[in-house]
Amino acid sequence: MATPAGLRIEYGNVLTGAVGKTHGLTAAELKRGQAELKEHVRQVERERKQGQHRYRDLPDDKAMLRAVKAAIKRRQPGCENLVVLGIGGSALGNIALQTALNPPLYNLMSRRDRKGPRLFVMDNVDPVQFGNLLDVLGGELKKTVFNVISKSGETAETASEFLIVRDLLARKLGSKGLARQILVTTDPEAGTARSMVEAEGYESLPVPPGVGGRFSVLSAVGLFSAGMCGINISQLMAGAAEMSARCATSVVRRNPAAVLAQILYAYYVRGKRMHVMFPYSYQLKDLADWYRQLWAESLGKCLDRDGQPSVVGPTPINALGATDQHSQVQLYREGPRDKVFIFLQVDKFDRDVKIARRKGTPDTLRYLEGASLGKLLNAEKVATEYALTRSEAPCLTIRFPRINAHTVGQFIMLWEAATTLCGYLLNLNPYDQPAVQMGKDFTYGLMGKTGYEKQARQIARFASAAAGRYSV
Repeated sequence: MATPAGLRIEYGNVLTGAVGKTHGLTAAELKRGQAELKEHVRQVERERKQGQHRYRDLPDDKAMLRAVKAAIKRRQPGCENLVVLGIGGSALGNIALQTALNPPLYNLMSRRDRKGPRLFVMDNVDPVQFGNLLDVLGGELKKTVFNVISKSGETAETASEFLIVRDLLARKLGSKGLARQILVTTDPEAGTARSMVEAEGYESLPVPPGVGGRFSVLSAVGLFSAGMCGINISQLMAGAAEMSARCATSVVRRNPAAVLAQILYAYYVRGKRMHVMFPYSYQLKDLADWYRQLWAESLGKCLDRDGQPSVVGPTPINALGATDQHSQVQLYREGPRDKVFIFLQVDKFDRDVKIARRKGTPDTLRYLEGASLGKLLNAEKVATEYALTRSEAPCLTIRFPRINAHTVGQFIMLWEAATTLCGYLLNLNPYDQPAVQMGKDFTYGLMGKTGYEKQARQIARFASAAAGRYSV
């Protein structure tokens, strides 16, 4: 299954001919499942016309793209450092785009060779990490833009970092200097962050209504940092638009998202509930991390769409080839047969490195001479996939002709659309995340937030019992 000059999904190695009757799918089985999936695709398209599934419309939001590009044009000159303050869906997409579409050592390159400022995504509140960032920025605060990303403005991790930065900038640069260095990506109408934007005069970009954090990378949430660092965001959106159009067809075998959802759902109901994404490219490793949040937070639920108890959810796992051949494949070949493998393979890398021929090379290593690292990496992918299929482990491959903004945009939209369809097959709401709130509420209690005194008392008893009862 191919998209023009784009991704190809190869799924022959999930069929019985490759992995046997016990662990493989038959062509007839896939054909039987298409009727239900066909109706889900049609349902999604009907709901889109009613304003639902807003992430699918982001590639066509020209006004949003113009606003992002205008902000980049204002902010990029003189900017040496861009710091993103965000977590989860407000960070993982930014990191994934940077890793995929800029050189691996981008931040270490000279300003002459970089396409934009250095990028630092602060997606945690580790005090050593954040304190070290402030040390590194040191005397460059006037050349640093802080992009605060939070729909509500009340996410504790992002808010805490913002309060630290706000104080630092105010002390070092004054109130006017503070406002110049801040750009807030938040709800366009309401919330704590919006109130601060209005009160303190910060520049802002919108988090689109109806687009949840983990689906927001193709909005200002992910596009601003990408564009600031020289990534072609128009091509990114063009790739996403192309994939969205493909994912609108109700002819399942021609719909890449439907094919993915069908295969992974079929294996889920068979008990293969661990989905391992295995990119054979360093550039794609953080897209696998992004996928992990998307799949886990969207599809792990204890209530179905009718509010009835129904504990479901595949477990996404990210690996990296060839590194994790040496840390995980032993388990994958000889451990429980509860996994499906999703390989990411690149046909043509942006560059390759030849393995030199030289006198004195041991005979046992001569087979490597004259080859390249790209050839070796792809050979390891094919060999690992073959070894897994010999162990009757189902595998599919998403093949990139090249890694560029267009194919990365396709990949993002492919998985977002597949997530929606898999959620419908599992009869759950793929857009909420109610289980996340409890941890937030008890954090508020521990930190002394007004209105969370009950949680503070409960968590204090829990912490005391856990610390004192069983320890060595």
